[in-house]
Amino acid sequence: MITCKSSREIDKMRTSGRVTARALHKLKAAVAPGVTTFEIDRYAEELIRGDGGTPAFLGYHGFSGSICTSVNDEVVHGIPGKRRLQQGDLLKIDIGSCVDGWFSDMACTVAVGTVDPYAQRLIDVTAEALERGIGEVRAGAHLSDIGHAVQTFVEGESFSVVRALVGHGIGLSLHEEPAVPNYGRKGTGPMLKAGMVLAIEPMVNAGTWKVRTQADKWTVVTGDGGLSAHFEHTVAVLEDGCEILTALDAAAARVYSPAARHDDTGGELGAPETFGRIQAVG
Repeated sequence: MITCKSSREIDKMRTSGRVTARALHKLKAAVAPGVTTFEIDRYAEELIRGDGGTPAFLGYHGFSGSICTSVNDEVVHGIPGKRRLQQGDLLKIDIGSCVDGWFSDMACTVAVGTVDPYAQRLIDVTAEALERGIGEVRAGAHLSDIGHAVQTFVEGESFSVVRALVGHGIGLSLHEEPAVPNYGRKGTGPMLKAGMVLAIEPMVNAGTWKVRTQADKWTVVTGDGGLSAHFEHTVAVLEDGCEILTALDAAAARVYSPAARHDDTGGELGAPETFGRIQAVG
C-alpha cells in the first residue's frame, strides 16, 4: 500500500533528510586516493550519530556497513572494507539516516582525484538524469513519468539505465511501496498524490543495462565490467511540484514542475505497465 504523509510527518522526514545531506556533504570532502572504504564508512557513522540519527543501513538484513561504497563497475550495495581508493576511481556513496523513527535515503557518485572525460560525462549525465526525474514529480503526474524522463535522457546520451534495481517509497520503513523504476512509458502506473515520499535514484551504466550480484550476495556489478554511476534524493510530492527532503539547505529543496501549470497528456493514458522482477536499492 502506498501511504501519504502528513505535514507533520514530512517535517520529521525533512529533519532526517538534513542529517543525511550534511553527512554526505562532509563525506565527499573526505574522499581521496589512499583512503579505504572502511574509513569512509566509520566517518559516516560518526557524522550521522553525532547529528542525532542512526545509520539506516547498518544491520539491515545483515548488512555490515553504515553506508554502501561501490567502486567503478560496482553499481550499488558495495560493502565497506579494506579497499583503498585510487586516482581515477568512481565511488558511489549510498547513505541513509533514521531520526525519530523516520528514514531518509541519498546517494551520489564522487570522482576520486581526476577522472577521464568519459567517466566524468557518465557522472554528469547521471546527476542530470536525477534532476530530470525529480522535475516530473507533482500531484496528478504518473509514477512512470519519472522513469520515462530518466530513461529518455540517459539513452539519448548513449548510456543505459539499470532495470533490475529501482527506487522506492520511504517513510517509517527504509523501503516502502511503490517501486520507482528508472524506465517506462509516460502516463502509466499509479498517479502521484501530495504527501507521497519517494526515493528517486537513477543507476546508469556506461555499457549494458544488465547487472549481476557478486558472491558476497550484496555487491551488484555491471554485466560487462563497465563503469556505473548513481545519484539519489528523497522527494516529497506536492500539489505543484515537490520538495527534496535530502537537500542540504532549504533554498535548494523546492522544485516546481512545469507540468503542474498545464495538462498535456492528450486524453487516455493507457493501461498501467507491468514491470519485471525488480529490487529496491538503499
